[in-house]
Amino acid sequence: MSAPTRRSAEEIGSTPTGPRPLPDLGPQRAVPAPDEVDTVLGSGLRVIAVRRAEVPMVELRLRVPFADPAGTGTSDHAAVAEVLSTTILSGTRTRSRVGIDDDLAGVGGEIGFSVDPERLAVSGHALAEGLDTLLDVLADLVLAATHPDDELARERDRLVERIELASAQPSVIARRALQERRYGDHPVTREMPRAEEVTAVTADAVRALQDAALRPGGSVLVVVGDVDPGDAVARVEKALAGWTGGRAESLPALPALTARDLLLVDRPGAVQSQLRLSAPAVGRTDPRYPALQLANLSLGGYFSSRLVENLREDKGYTYHASSSLELDAHGAALLVETDVASEVTAPALLETRYELGRLAVVPPTAAEVESARRYLVGSLLISMTTQAGYASTVASLAAHGLSSAWIREHPARVEAVTVDEVAAAAAEFFAPTRFTGVVVADAAASADGLRALGGVEIPS
Repeated sequence: MSAPTRRSAEEIGSTPTGPRPLPDLGPQRAVPAPDEVDTVLGSGLRVIAVRRAEVPMVELRLRVPFADPAGTGTSDHAAVAEVLSTTILSGTRTRSRVGIDDDLAGVGGEIGFSVDPERLAVSGHALAEGLDTLLDVLADLVLAATHPDDELARERDRLVERIELASAQPSVIARRALQERRYGDHPVTREMPRAEEVTAVTADAVRALQDAALRPGGSVLVVVGDVDPGDAVARVEKALAGWTGGRAESLPALPALTARDLLLVDRPGAVQSQLRLSAPAVGRTDPRYPALQLANLSLGGYFSSRLVENLREDKGYTYHASSSLELDAHGAALLVETDVASEVTAPALLETRYELGRLAVVPPTAAEVESARRYLVGSLLISMTTQAGYASTVASLAAHGLSSAWIREHPARVEAVTVDEVAAAAAEFFAPTRFTGVVVADAAASADGLRALGGVEIPS
C-alpha cells in the first residue's frame, strides 16, 4: 500500500493554471428566533426570558435607569451611586458578604454591579438549576442591602485610590474633557466622580439613594439560558414580588452636539497627545443607520480601515486609531480618536481631518464596502453565539426600547445596503466641518502647530 500523497497549503490553493479561485459567498441565512417571552410585570419591570440550551447555564442582566431622583443634577449623585455599586455586595439584612458568596458558589454563580451616569447594571450567571438562588440573591441585594458602615468606609477608601490613579491617566483626562466639550454640564458627563466627592459620601446617603432610585419601573431584566421562558418569567415575578415603588429616573435628553473648533487642553510635560473628535449621528432605528455603520467601519471601525492605514501603517504616528458610534436612548454620536507623540500632534490632526474629508468626497469603494459588510455581519452573528453575549446584546437593545428581533433582523438590513447609500452616509455624517472635540497635549510643544493648522481653540 503506497503512502498517501501530502500537499502543502500552497499546492492546495493552486491549480495548473494559477491560484484556485475562491467561491462566492452565499446569501446570508436568516437568524432563527429563539423561544422567548418579553413581558412587563405589574411593577413596571420589563422581563425578557430566552431559551438558549447550548450549555446548562443561565445568564442574567439587569439594567435600572439611575439618574439623580432628586432631579438636582448635582455632581455628588455620581459619587454616591459609585459607592453604592461598590458596597451593595457587602451584605443584606439576612446575608453577610460571605453568605452571598457561599450561596452563589453553591450554584456555580457570580453577580456583579456597576454604574454609569445613565444606569445601574447587574450581571450574573449560574447553573440553570440554580436560577432560583441567583434570583433570590438578586432580590435580597435590591431590597435589603445594608451597606454596613465599616465595609462602606473600606470600600470608599479603595474607590478613592482607584479614582486618583485613573484620573491621572491621559485617556481619562481626554474623555472627561471631551464629554464637557460635547455636553457642557449635563449629568452624562460625570462618568467618574472626583475623589473628594467620594470621600464625602456617607452610609446614610448611600442607603437613601438605594431607597429612592432603585426602582423597577422602566428597568429591564434579561434571563438567557437553559430555561423555559414562561417558567423563568414566573420565577422572576415570584422572587421580585417585593420590588415595587414606581418608576426609575432616566437622564434628560442630551443637548444637541454642535460643530465648533476643537479645544486644546494643556497637559504640561506630556509626551503623548490625545485627539478626540465627535459629531452627531443617528441611532439604530434610523433607516440610514446600516449605511452609517459601514461608512464608519471604512473610516476607522476596524483594522482594515483608512485611518489605520494612514496614521499607523503609512505615517507611523500611532499604534491605534479608530472611529466608533456611541449610542444612547436619544440618538448617537460619532467618535474619532487616536493617541500620538507630542511632536506629531498637529500633523496627526491634519491627517485625521484629511481622512474625514476624503471619506466624504471620495466615498468607500465597492471593495471597501464589501469588506466592511462581511466584518459587520460576522460581528453581529458572533454577538449572538453565546448565552452571555446574547444576554448582553438583548439587555443593551432593551435599554434603548428595542426588542431582540432587531439584532436578528439587522444582518439582512446590512446586506441590503448599496455602495451609493454608503457614499451618501459618508458625505452626510463625516464632513470635517461637522465635528468638535478636544486635543489633550503639552501646549508648549503643540500650540504653534495647532494654531497654524487652525480650527483649534487655544486658551491664552
